[in-house]
Amino acid sequence: MIDFDVKKRSVVLEYEPDFNAGWVMKELNTHRQVTISRAFTFKEGDLISGPDETEFGDVEEGAFRFRFAKRKDGYFCIAGRILNIENDVLIADQGILLERKLFVAERNIGIFRRIAKVKQDDGDIVVGGNRDGAIPIDAFRELLDKFPNSGELDRYASARVETIVGEFFDGMRSAREKYETYLSKRKSSVSKKPLRQQALLQAEIDKYIYLRDTISAWLEKAYTYTERDWQGMITKVILLLFPKYVAVLENVQISDFYSSPDRRKKRYIDLCLVDAGGNIDVIEIKKPFDNTILSKSRYRDNSLPARELSGSIMQAEKYLFHLSKWGVAGERALSKRYEAELPTAMPIRITNPKAMIILGRDRLPSSQQALSESQMLDLEVIKRKYANMMDILTYDDLLRRLDNMIASLSQRKQK
Repeated sequence: MIDFDVKKRSVVLEYEPDFNAGWVMKELNTHRQVTISRAFTFKEGDLISGPDETEFGDVEEGAFRFRFAKRKDGYFCIAGRILNIENDVLIADQGILLERKLFVAERNIGIFRRIAKVKQDDGDIVVGGNRDGAIPIDAFRELLDKFPNSGELDRYASARVETIVGEFFDGMRSAREKYETYLSKRKSSVSKKPLRQQALLQAEIDKYIYLRDTISAWLEKAYTYTERDWQGMITKVILLLFPKYVAVLENVQISDFYSSPDRRKKRYIDLCLVDAGGNIDVIEIKKPFDNTILSKSRYRDNSLPARELSGSIMQAEKYLFHLSKWGVAGERALSKRYEAELPTAMPIRITNPKAMIILGRDRLPSSQQALSESQMLDLEVIKRKYANMMDILTYDDLLRRLDNMIASLSQRKQK
């Protein structure tokens, strides 16, 4: 039995063996130290008092008292050697009760030994109080509640065995399934407390508000810019608009082996994007004219793509075709040519490239819808027809995406 006697300036650990107290004295006399309850290691000098010996050399029943911790500056200060770690442990003397389960989990797993492995230095491990780097008491209690129990460890071990050797046995019970079922019934180990992310969320909100307002202002004067000027403006913010990409490549030269069978031709893509994995995609940015999406003429009461849209789609398809056919040789050529514009040691990959087309408006300057409900449906059908290879966006689609991201981030910030 273990108990902690908390005094004004110190803490004493009291240990009363269930039977045969003599082994404690034998360990101290032989090895000059003893490990109590498989968790606390004391030296001979830590012993304050213990049961008396009988005239026959046996040890009477009773409790051993060991110096366990000093009480100083609002903490119980425990020498790391007592817990078999290099780090001293400081536990706030208010708000938490000293008991064995604070230090030892089921199967005699040392809580602070596990924490020390994660900490990876010999600095103090601090629980509670106001010291920098302290583990909050609530978080420490949550750790104790969520620490794996014996049943969970047994099920996990069985699941690991099944994963490795299960295929060699017919009719083997699904230990992994039982383990997953157990975990689904157990209280979730994922904290419901929000991360400390308020500042990060606000920074993201500010970024998307800035992008939305900037693009809106550009759209108001779009008619004053040439298409090349417009592309240059959008290029400045494109990596902020689409965070998955890490580089914008301009005027990308690719090889065309098919237009003229007897010789290789050079083609130029205005803009390409490279994502964080090095995969290259094509992006077509058109000046936002109002009438570039759907044709005014109809076919059997269906809206057709306007010439600007159908031409952009065809152009993007050809670029994707030539990129894919260029293959490994193209990857090497592009990686070498744009090495300085890419993150260090990142090769370009031509892996099922896709395209993005940004053009036109589906709303009027007054913010009213420029297309009828029927036209909006036809436009969505056109977009989905090409969805496996390209993303077709109007500038109003882009603004709506930004509005939705701002709204979502704002909601998350309030939780």
